[in-house]
Amino acid sequence: MHPVASLVLFPLALSLGVAAIGTPFGMGSATTGGGSATAQTPTNKDDLVEWLQDSTPRVIILDRMWDFSSDEGTETSTGCAPWDCTPNPQQALNVINWCSSSYPTVSVTYNVSSTSPLYVGSNKSIIGKGKNSGFQGKGLYLPNVENVIIQNIVIKELNHHYVWGGDAIQLDGTTNVWIDHNYIQHIGRQMIVTGFNPSKGLTVSNNVFNGDSIYSTGCDGYHYWVALFAGDGDEITFAQNSVYMTSGRGPHIGGTSGYTQAVHIYNNNFGPITGHALDPYDGASVLAEGNYFIGVETPLIADGGAVYAPLTSSDGSACQSALGRACVANTLLGSGSLSALNTAGISSKFKGVSPMSASDSYNYVAANAGTGIIN
Repeated sequence: MHPVASLVLFPLALSLGVAAIGTPFGMGSATTGGGSATAQTPTNKDDLVEWLQDSTPRVIILDRMWDFSSDEGTETSTGCAPWDCTPNPQQALNVINWCSSSYPTVSVTYNVSSTSPLYVGSNKSIIGKGKNSGFQGKGLYLPNVENVIIQNIVIKELNHHYVWGGDAIQLDGTTNVWIDHNYIQHIGRQMIVTGFNPSKGLTVSNNVFNGDSIYSTGCDGYHYWVALFAGDGDEITFAQNSVYMTSGRGPHIGGTSGYTQAVHIYNNNFGPITGHALDPYDGASVLAEGNYFIGVETPLIADGGAVYAPLTSSDGSACQSALGRACVANTLLGSGSLSALNTAGISSKFKGVSPMSASDSYNYVAANAGTGIIN
């Protein structure tokens, strides 16, 4: 599909280049990342860190797992134990005084590097080679930037035994970002999170969010903290992802008074999930269509957001006027009920895509999500 470079530096050839594969769609369809910049493969951490955060448009090729876990040492402080289940409950760092006085205090020792992410500047394509290239012990932070592609990388091992131990990908005030075909596991808190400033033009697609963990809030090995979309004016496409062995926030949307979010959730595979999948709060407008829920205890918690989630072709007809097509029914298998037909969740912002049926997307996501598929 793409030529193999014989040199460390090779030219980016086409619109999204030899490096980024495919075309962004949905809210992030205008994303071009590093554009036509010459692709570069870092060979040391100093270059990697500099290239990620500088103001130069870049296509950065990752050809290995960059392990930052021990680079900044460990720190011991007083945290808390919010959950008293067994075995292996997640404990928490006392970040922003999160620990309630009702929680028992505990001594926590953690890798400092995982709590200080790598900064990413505008106009970057960050592309992994193969199945196991990416970042261990550090996540990525995109503050007030635009035009970033993150594709085919692994992010893992961020103090996953502690809440607030680290986020895999943080965005705050971003425009045009495509997060595609990545694999995320063993994260202390959120796998993806948007800050209070709006993230507009964000597409999260074809990723694997693996919640299988030794430590968890329910002591069942299912990670609770998957995705949190909290920005005022977030416009997000969440499509063709695999979310499994989780127990909540898959994603959590909204919840701040006066803030709004428009999130299109389609053609994802959810399950098994011991708690809830979708978690929209006040301010959220969500269209969930063509998703496959298998072994999901609670597909949706209705906490005030406007959600439209069709289950039949008749339900789907309500989308015709806003989208110019019928919505695609969701499928539930071995899962709890899904009752959400608030048409305020249907927005013309969700036009321009053609979701597959839930059964077709189930097979597609199972075969195509994650790393090592496209590059």
